[in-house]
Amino acid sequence: MSEDILDVAVVGAGPAGLTAAIQLAQLGVDVTVFERRATTTHLPRAHLLNQRTMEIFDAMGFAEAVYELSPPEDRWHRVGWYTSFAGDRAGQGREIGHIHAWGGGPDRERYDAASPNRYANVPQMRLDPLLREHADKWCPGRVHYGHEVVDLRQREHHVELDVRNLDEDAVRTVRARYVIAADGGRVCSRLLGVAMEGPTKLLDMVSMHVSVDLSSYIADDEVLLYYFVDPHGKGSFRGSICAMGPDKWGGDSPEWAFHQAFAWGDPAAKDTDTLAARVRDMLGIPDLEFEVHAISHWEFEGVTAARYREGNVFLTGNAAHRHPPTGGLGLNTAVQDADNLAWKLHQVLIGQAGDDLLDTYDSERRPVGLFNVRHSLENAGGHRRVAAAVGLTPEATVDEGWRAIEAWLAPGPDGDERRAKVAEAVASNADDYGQLNVELGFAYTDGAVVSDGTAPPSTHHELREYTPTTRPGHHLPHAWVDRDGVRTSTLALIDRSQMTLLVDPRHAQDWDDAVAAERLPIRIVAVDPGGETPEPGWTLLREVEPSGAILVRPDRHVAWRAMSLPDNPGAELAAVLQTLYRKEGVLT
Repeated sequence: MSEDILDVAVVGAGPAGLTAAIQLAQLGVDVTVFERRATTTHLPRAHLLNQRTMEIFDAMGFAEAVYELSPPEDRWHRVGWYTSFAGDRAGQGREIGHIHAWGGGPDRERYDAASPNRYANVPQMRLDPLLREHADKWCPGRVHYGHEVVDLRQREHHVELDVRNLDEDAVRTVRARYVIAADGGRVCSRLLGVAMEGPTKLLDMVSMHVSVDLSSYIADDEVLLYYFVDPHGKGSFRGSICAMGPDKWGGDSPEWAFHQAFAWGDPAAKDTDTLAARVRDMLGIPDLEFEVHAISHWEFEGVTAARYREGNVFLTGNAAHRHPPTGGLGLNTAVQDADNLAWKLHQVLIGQAGDDLLDTYDSERRPVGLFNVRHSLENAGGHRRVAAAVGLTPEATVDEGWRAIEAWLAPGPDGDERRAKVAEAVASNADDYGQLNVELGFAYTDGAVVSDGTAPPSTHHELREYTPTTRPGHHLPHAWVDRDGVRTSTLALIDRSQMTLLVDPRHAQDWDDAVAAERLPIRIVAVDPGGETPEPGWTLLREVEPSGAILVRPDRHVAWRAMSLPDNPGAELAAVLQTLYRKEGVLT
């Protein structure tokens, strides 16, 4: 580590920190990572990687390596609710209901149409080593595990970090122009005085990573995640289990994650024997044997940082927002934070943009973080709806709860009515497991965007229904187009180092002349809307006339569009870039 000032220091080597480091290094930025842990996490943690995240990994060059770690497509696209797997009571060992999830079943077609990349399912304990491998490749000798940041100080043009080498118990000071705080909120937020806002300590969640044979109890090999709803859940779910693979899935999965919910402060959450006994009781298998690899505690909370930028330090991932796991938005939002920030830091560091461009990281990403945290909290209510429909309430005794379950199972009109309500409650969880618009439809309204005054799609605030649009601030729509005889997604046409202008071949020369006359740092890509492409096709999705153009940022969000060729396209583009980059004279 040199005594010179680094371009960027990243604190934390989780998904947000490593994604940011890899992207910056790929752009030629001098970046160094400090991680307090000795190595990557050994805990399962987050596991769902949505399509936006996989698009990012694809652009970074390792999506296929992630997919290789993911289960076969017919082994994980379902969520189930059960009373237990077995047991002596009449109501035990019953499936309450299931739902297709994460682009599976009938959702497959609309998910496939929305993105060139499909969902993946990779526990973080297997994703992080892959990210580390690529970080070491792109930042050789610059990813330092066993290095803890213990203090930081903002200076006029840089940040000073006091970093302790835990192996040597020695502290040294490192200087960086910018710092990305991706440390999960452990240190940097406190040192910066940035408060986390929102409800905390809602539950003490305990996760156990185990090896166990459940093959004789599981009949549905498509279910990845099981929730258990019984009278001990006090009107909600009691716990859950999730298959962990790695080589076999469904009922044959050799590894699982067992999750249990405790009231905050309950001492039983700290007792290993109690944890094991509760799992056996929850599953209804009193003699179940399993090997525990790790036990971890995490706080069920929903908080967002009061600001994402403090001087030259930027909060990302769990340092900026911490979610309940419902919706699977935590890791995905973190990776997308890094994708938003990296290109902006690059543009500022090469002198193309002014420092004020970095303010748009907060104005764009914080509203997304706030929404995703709130939505994740709301998703948790889906389990309460299922329990209530079965007839389980927080006030009911255990015996009363089992009688309610027996009434739900009973033949006759009353049982039919209960079963219909349960089916409706289970289906309502599509707001969690089929939330395509939450994952793909978020847009930036206040940031590095030049509005054209048009209204967003009518589905913009829906949860499930995603409508692609080139309206500024929205993500560029995916369409398959012909590129030199190769079937290519429009997303793959975007330059990650500069703005890209998508135009029709018939008017490409007009736009090329305009860009050349003003010497603008824009890459022009002519997209042929014809060819063998499935509907709706680029002609419809682009929403501009053949003479128009769409200016796309390196993170594939639309920055500006012209519905038709302006009278002076070069001058208009130059003005747009100055607005976007917050700097006069953005010419090459």
